Amino acid sequence: MADAHFAFGSVQVAINFEAIDALFERAHAQGRDSLFEYEVYDLLKASGAETPPGCVLLERSGRFTDEQLAVLPGDRVVLKIVSPAIVHKTEAGGVRVVENRPDAIRSAVRRMLYEVPENYAAALERDPGSAPAPYRGLSGEPLVTAVSRDLRGVLMVQFMEPDSTAFGNELLVGIRKTREFGMVVTAGLGGTDTELYAERFRKGQALTIASTALTDGVRFFELFRKTISYRKLAGLTRGQRRIVTDEQLIECFSSFIDMANHYSPDNPDAPFHIEELEINPFAYADYLMVPLDGLCRFSGPTSVRAPRPVGRIADLLKPSSIGIVGVSASRMNFGRIILKNVLEAGFPAGNVRLVKPGETEIDGVACVPDLKSLDRVLDLFVVAVGADQVPALVDELVALDCARSVMLIPGGLGETAESRERAAGVIARIDAAHAVGAGPVFLGGNCMGVVSRPGRYDTWFIPEEKLPALAPGGHHRAAFISQSGAFMLTRLSQCPFLNPAYMVSMGNQTDLTLGDMVAHFAGADDVDVIAVYAEGFNDLDGLNFCRGVRRAVRAGKDVVFYKAGRTPEGKSATSGHTASLAGDYAVCEACVRQAGAIVAHSFTQFENLFMLAERLNGKTIGGNRLAAVSGAGFEAVGMADSIQSDDYSMTLAPLADGTREALRSLVAANRLAGLVTVTNPLDITPAADDQVHAEAVRILASDPGVDAVVVGLDPMSPVMRTLADPDTPLTMDNERSIAALLADLLPRLDTPVIGVVDGGRQYDPLVDRLKQAGLCTFRTSDQAVAALAQYMDGRLNAARIRTN
Repeated sequence: MADAHFAFGSVQVAINFEAIDALFERAHAQGRDSLFEYEVYDLLKASGAETPPGCVLLERSGRFTDEQLAVLPGDRVVLKIVSPAIVHKTEAGGVRVVENRPDAIRSAVRRMLYEVPENYAAALERDPGSAPAPYRGLSGEPLVTAVSRDLRGVLMVQFMEPDSTAFGNELLVGIRKTREFGMVVTAGLGGTDTELYAERFRKGQALTIASTALTDGVRFFELFRKTISYRKLAGLTRGQRRIVTDEQLIECFSSFIDMANHYSPDNPDAPFHIEELEINPFAYADYLMVPLDGLCRFSGPTSVRAPRPVGRIADLLKPSSIGIVGVSASRMNFGRIILKNVLEAGFPAGNVRLVKPGETEIDGVACVPDLKSLDRVLDLFVVAVGADQVPALVDELVALDCARSVMLIPGGLGETAESRERAAGVIARIDAAHAVGAGPVFLGGNCMGVVSRPGRYDTWFIPEEKLPALAPGGHHRAAFISQSGAFMLTRLSQCPFLNPAYMVSMGNQTDLTLGDMVAHFAGADDVDVIAVYAEGFNDLDGLNFCRGVRRAVRAGKDVVFYKAGRTPEGKSATSGHTASLAGDYAVCEACVRQAGAIVAHSFTQFENLFMLAERLNGKTIGGNRLAAVSGAGFEAVGMADSIQSDDYSMTLAPLADGTREALRSLVAANRLAGLVTVTNPLDITPAADDQVHAEAVRILASDPGVDAVVVGLDPMSPVMRTLADPDTPLTMDNERSIAALLADLLPRLDTPVIGVVDGGRQYDPLVDRLKQAGLCTFRTSDQAVAALAQYMDGRLNAARIRTN
């Protein structure tokens, strides 16, 4: 027997995959892609999870004796209609509890076989869009007849009195296949109001979602413990008693997760894929988990794209030779701008080749008439011609094997209806080459290109005067990967202090994917921070992306992530059934966060988290205890008010006795003792000068009970040196200014420190100077504390991942 065994303490799960295979094979042979409810119960028996209640299928055409109807124990039985089309049975009158007497059962079954088709047909006529495919276009008696014809019969189920019918005492557990992330598992508040709970409760309180490839029963249980559902089931709320053991929940989760990973598109040996398996709800009777409703849909395995030669990403990012096609000899077109930017970034002109018939050189760079005339195999070839020319170029690049990597700049490749066929042909040609281990890797199409500071080149087609200057050699050990070139360009224009080593515009992911690029940088020895803007993932690349994120996190790197196209948690774009209530964005956020990334929910959050990661990656974060300094009372209150949200939680650090004494000595020495009370947050009043601010930061950052410090720099204070004018006594061009003092102090501190300059535009130069000094600087205290709290929460999550 093909069993799998998993032990968690004294809990052991055994799964009979042969028996489950047989269920799928029998249903498939009958032309079905779903299991009937009684077959779902058989699947649960084979899964090693809780044993379902006894049940008997009363087939529609059968005649049953009193003895056959009296086989289940108890005073009552549950009758459920069995149909491949009717998912929500209760609404159609397809679930009834009757006395456990043969005549009562027989009467109820006969009534249901007539009333349910009428009820269901009436519901479909009210909402024709919800009709299953076989019933579309039907109405009236033909619709009732079609529904009735599909009835398999009635399932008679043992009635088990639940221990409690109070709110929160039913559990949903489900697994489903997603296009981008493969198999995910969901658990939380169950019952008919599951969708409402998901919409109305704070994030993570109603449902727990995770990638099954990145978790197991114990780890998923630890996530589930944070939900209202667990608190109710474990008897942790007022008037509640425990009705299920932790071991039972772990066993259930482990079984579902292992079934998901076995019947997964990520498993090349899977005989079938589980599209959706859900029990909603499990109820509880005398410490037994009792499934009250079950659904399972499945499919046959599908083919996957050939693996890409991702090792050639190194050639793309650090090429020793570059070729370009599409450079004009007479005007500054996109190709000519790219050439100009490549050369001005410092790439040697002698290592560049242009494919340009009729020319011998342009801007000092040698030209060849065609690809066949190249004198070397190029590390990188940049395509900057019209989209209509791309298919022929791809064919030639693959056939000649003249480049290790290719950048497809052209837009209009798969973005319009007329270009989709062209794009599909390009993808097919690339895949065919990869299937036999040939062909370069392709970045794009519709990508803005790459700026690689280590590779000394820039293929962006943006004129230099349109962009803020990037400091030569002063970049951070960071990679910025964006599916949208415009998003990356705008962020860098607005935040030039985001100065990553690599800026990669992915475009349409015709070949190389977001997952490929993150996996590369996860292993790169010159990158500590990876920031990603995503709009969508190729099939299963969300899972590959998460695996790359986890490798990066385990290597000590920070990953900051923003996903466009967010939808409210609990909504589904594809199905009305509750297994899909873990909607597209909710699944994405849960899986990426589970992998270890720090997830931003706005452009501003993304910029802030990216800035923090670039500057604080090397700092130690041992907890979530914050110390705050401010010269204004409102600012101190704002800091304290911003330490908690649905996504993070910080506490104000209790200061050590030595820290309190050092702060008292500081304020006394500066004649502030009558104005300042030593607390956390510390309001040191506008009378405190630059030296007092800097010394307060040093004292607090040295407290072993403080994990981070935020300091309001009170730019309008009459004694702070915060002005750009060099002729004023309050100029920041002074060795005693706060900018100079912090530039000296910060490198000596292991504790993260961030600053706040809450003032008008006249203090923009101060903010720039502080950022140059390495201080993450914000313009309001609430934004500063919220960003720091979110970053620290992400770092602590990453630390937990590294220790597991």
